[in-house]
Amino acid sequence: MMPRWKGKGLQAKANADPMSKIVSQLQSSLIQFETRGLLSSCSVLVEVDAELADLLNRSCFGRPRITAQEDKQWFQLDMEEAFYLCFSLKCLKVIGEDGSIKSNEELWDYFKSKKLVFPVSYKVYSHLRHKNWVVRSGLQYGVDFVAYRHHPALVHSEYAVLALSEGDNDLNGRLRVWSDVHCTVRLCGSVAKTLLTVIVNSNNQGANSPSCLEHYTVEQRTITRWNPERSREDQTGPKNGTKKGVTRF
Repeated sequence: MMPRWKGKGLQAKANADPMSKIVSQLQSSLIQFETRGLLSSCSVLVEVDAELADLLNRSCFGRPRITAQEDKQWFQLDMEEAFYLCFSLKCLKVIGEDGSIKSNEELWDYFKSKKLVFPVSYKVYSHLRHKNWVVRSGLQYGVDFVAYRHHPALVHSEYAVLALSEGDNDLNGRLRVWSDVHCTVRLCGSVAKTLLTVIVNSNNQGANSPSCLEHYTVEQRTITRWNPERSREDQTGPKNGTKKGVTRF
């Protein structure tokens, strides 16, 4: 599926201002101002000025949160977003409810206690982010994430992403039977997205600390419907069902 830009000239605009450059600017600003976030249940709240709010918006981290304090702006980061800024980019410190700055290990344990599959979902999130995809929640589409080529204001999301773990001990238990696959693929097709499964193999490293992530490996697979109307001349293709392929970004 080709990228669906939302207007003329927007692809050129995105190419002139790549996401990697914007994220680098955000990283520098967060470090410069020694930005700190506040741990709040399953998210992290960050107080920002107008400049930082603009960078967070452009880089697609968090969402603005409306408060009664007109002189302050707050952004709410999801767990994966907050940990990516803390652990991967090393540009954000998070303060816990006790007022102390949390280490990466403490944050890791806390997020795991809130979300059992956090190690897998974070590996998938960081994997896509490292490749300069914009990654947002896919809750409204029944998946873990949606992936955009650039800012959602410029282009529609291309992929509906499921984060899965390798082997029979998959904690999320999705796509176990073909009916699940068909339903998910049809839903993705109805909203013009390709289903992307990112399968994480822990390689028997466990999940005791974030250092295990460097030993995790991922495999990407796209799953699409086979359309017989487009494949009449292809006598060697599958007879029915879905078509799978390994995708390299």
